Amino acid sequence: MFITRRESRCDECGSELGRGAWITLLGTDRGAACLSCADLDHLAFLPSGDTALTRRARTHSGLTAVVLRWSRTRKRYERQGLLVEEGALTRAEQECAADAETREARRARAAGRRAELDDAYVGQFAARMRELYPGCPAGREREIAMHACRKYSGRVGRSAAAKKLDDEAVHLAVIAHIRHRETRYDELMMRGSDRRVAREMIRDDVDEVIRRWSRARHVHDDA
Repeated sequence: MFITRRESRCDECGSELGRGAWITLLGTDRGAACLSCADLDHLAFLPSGDTALTRRARTHSGLTAVVLRWSRTRKRYERQGLLVEEGALTRAEQECAADAETREARRARAAGRRAELDDAYVGQFAARMRELYPGCPAGREREIAMHACRKYSGRVGRSAAAKKLDDEAVHLAVIAHIRHRETRYDELMMRGSDRRVAREMIRDDVDEVIRRWSRARHVHDDA
């Protein structure tokens, strides 16, 4: 992933990303993709600086991405940190917890994450998701809402449509969650599969989960 310095635009969804956007290059003549379109928006950002924590998080994470920013003074890209799976980061933090200094860093980061979230908006987003997908596992709506609505990332939950609790925006957040949590999508990506091919391979699995999570609502609507 690259953090841009100029005005940026996602060549997949067409969103104007502005400066400081997180993008990945798609290859020759394909342009750039934002964090959501690159299917990396489920990952947590781990800033550079704590070698032990970074090493452990990378070891535990099935999918990772290095985050780079161009340095005007040094005329080169410099590493800003790593995108890793939330569970891998939590596990790495737990393993480092015996060290007092690391524990303090963990508390500071946790406070920063909480500050990124608008609790009222997250609650509304989660409630709307529960209405649309009553069959999803208990507590999953809150998890999806907290992830989708985190401020730094430009994720789907931060879009204007999502803030109006547009059903399609909520649906996109659910689809992204299912793709990474309920299918082998990340495994395919780590094996080098093209993102579009990998999506097609797990499409039926995603559709099945959506049907299962939506079933209770459909039964109620029919009644």
